[in-house]
Amino acid sequence: MSERVVLVTGGNRGIGFAIAEEFVRAGYSKVAVTVRSGEGPAGTTAFKADVTDAASLDAAFTEIEAALGPVEILVANAGITRDTLLMRMSDEQFEEVVNTNLNGVFRVLRRATMGMIKKKHGRVILIGSVVGLLGSAGQVNYSATKSALVGMARSITRELGSRGITANVVAPGFIDTDMTSALPEDLIADYKKKIPAGRFASPSEVAKVVTWLASDDAAYISGAVIPVDGGLGMGH
Repeated sequence: MSERVVLVTGGNRGIGFAIAEEFVRAGYSKVAVTVRSGEGPAGTTAFKADVTDAASLDAAFTEIEAALGPVEILVANAGITRDTLLMRMSDEQFEEVVNTNLNGVFRVLRRATMGMIKKKHGRVILIGSVVGLLGSAGQVNYSATKSALVGMARSITRELGSRGITANVVAPGFIDTDMTSALPEDLIADYKKKIPAGRFASPSEVAKVVTWLASDDAAYISGAVIPVDGGLGMGH
């Protein structure tokens, strides 16, 4: 299992960085991350790629395959937000989020599954969000893309499940990252009141769920949505 090639998109910061780091900690020796700038954690190899550009992705996959081998474990994590209320949201703000968070996942999936089909083994893990199931004011664009990942994972399961490929969604809630730490203290306290666990998760708590889904122990789990939200979504 440690020889399987892992690819984490957007692995240079936040949850993506923690996921790549956890794969290394778990003993995987071939962990690649895509970045637009910067580097991934120690023990990983970074490849420049933009998920909004199919040619850029194809070039990155060619480099990864030459250096490490075909990707068997894909973690589609790269994403952006452009939050604002619906009536103020421009076409560009909606379309930019869709092009990165949904179209970008499609582009990565299309390329990655080619190698998985040949090897008759693959793990597809899409990083969704609790707001894709619960909804969130000011995030019509973001929540729409994260909700769509559920249908995508379940369609992949029906299409490629017989080829030894699983596809699941991990749906984090509020996570301790640079983004949440920059929020005002009163807002953080208000958010925590809504979470039954009473706290935000650490990025490593999300990462451990991802590495488990990638393992042989999770070979019979596919088309599932795994919440990592402290009970915030309550089964939505």
